[in-house]
Amino acid sequence: MVATPEQFAAYNKANIETLLTLANSAFANAERLAALNLNTARSLLEDGVSNAKALLAVKDAQELISLQTSLAQPLVEKAVAYTRSVYEITSQSQEEVSKLLEAQVAELNKGVATALDKAAKSAPAGSDVAVAAVKSAIAAANSAYDSLSKAAKQVAEIAEANVAAATNATVKAVSTGTKTTASKKAA
Repeated sequence: MVATPEQFAAYNKANIETLLTLANSAFANAERLAALNLNTARSLLEDGVSNAKALLAVKDAQELISLQTSLAQPLVEKAVAYTRSVYEITSQSQEEVSKLLEAQVAELNKGVATALDKAAKSAPAGSDVAVAAVKSAIAAANSAYDSLSKAAKQVAEIAEANVAAATNATVKAVSTGTKTTASKKAA
């Protein structure tokens, strides 16, 4: 089984295209994260200035406590929103890489199967058992890979559900805490 220069060129071209796809995906996601971080920093700076002005306008302790309570919830909500956005970007990035790797594994499996079939045709008589054993090993490896891939996807889905539940619980806890503090001040 001799590979021709054209086969090597096609293989190298496919690998370069895969690397370019990965690089473009990485840059796009880095750009999204940078934009998110810049927008978050800008928003926090604006909020900080606004909050400082509000604190300077406070006239008594009761007003200070009320102001602190009113400032806490938006800050936590923004932190949760930022965390969700980062998680979303990283999840999408991981999904893109997974799809690309799955395509590469499928292409590799196809190439190995083709090469194995060619080798089996030119193999000496009696080597059918060895070829069948190799095919069986490849099938077992593919099955194991598929099982691991499915398990990883399930873990990712569970993690995503847990993150969503935790962020919702955090927002509810802060909201409830703010309302409780506000009602105690009113009393």
